[in-house]
Amino acid sequence: MKDDMNFKYGSWCLVAGAAEGLGSAFSQALAKRGMNLIMVDQQEDRLKLLARQLETSCRIQAKALHLDLAIGASIEAMMEVIRETSCRLIIYNAAFSRVQKFMENDPAMLDRYIQVNIRTPMHLIHAFCHQYSEEQNLRKGILLMSSLAGSWGTQLLAPYGGTKAFNHILAESLHYELKGEGFDVLACIAGAIATPGYLGSLPHGKMKGRSVMDTDTVVEACLRSLGQRPFVIPGTKNKLIYFLMTRILPRRISVRTMNHAVGELYREKY
Repeated sequence: MKDDMNFKYGSWCLVAGAAEGLGSAFSQALAKRGMNLIMVDQQEDRLKLLARQLETSCRIQAKALHLDLAIGASIEAMMEVIRETSCRLIIYNAAFSRVQKFMENDPAMLDRYIQVNIRTPMHLIHAFCHQYSEEQNLRKGILLMSSLAGSWGTQLLAPYGGTKAFNHILAESLHYELKGEGFDVLACIAGAIATPGYLGSLPHGKMKGRSVMDTDTVVEACLRSLGQRPFVIPGTKNKLIYFLMTRILPRRISVRTMNHAVGELYREKY
């Protein structure tokens, strides 16, 4: 399966948070399109295994970078390989996330939200844009994963939702600022996705009846939308929820509704 991804953005893509869940789905979808991969994750064994599998099954090159994205040195480590490969597409899927009361976060956890979800992607994008600032004739792609959780202030998700709101605004701003310089910038405003992280956060027995999207559907929606719009909301139900909550209902009611839903979901735990 090949399309014009490797025509528009060269033959290499960096996927941050590539070892499992949505990052793994991005890696597989791009490999099937003939894209070589720079795969970044902290889960070394899982990362290297997936890289080997994709090299064999899709006949592409895959570089596995075992990095902690909370550490500043990870940015230069990624940029070094980006320069070596002339990589022109980056997908920042990595995120630190916990469902818990704000006061249960210790200072180190709060710093990790900022480092992984805000500092590293912002500095990576900044360095990436400088790398290609003189190459306006080449298409470059940047995809940031945001979340519907960043659209409203929601209990038990305060640091995560705040950082995802930042990602949305950053990507939307850069979409308009950089499009004349050959950069396609997209934010994915995702709802609940069937990833190990999300499924593991649910209280026991709460999965039944819940509507979650599969990773492949989210990935394809993102890849189709890159270069077409500033943000995408995968899934018809999620689009309707976003429209209703942001365009129809007063914000105070939207926020109250979302907080009630989250409170009910985790009522037994909190």
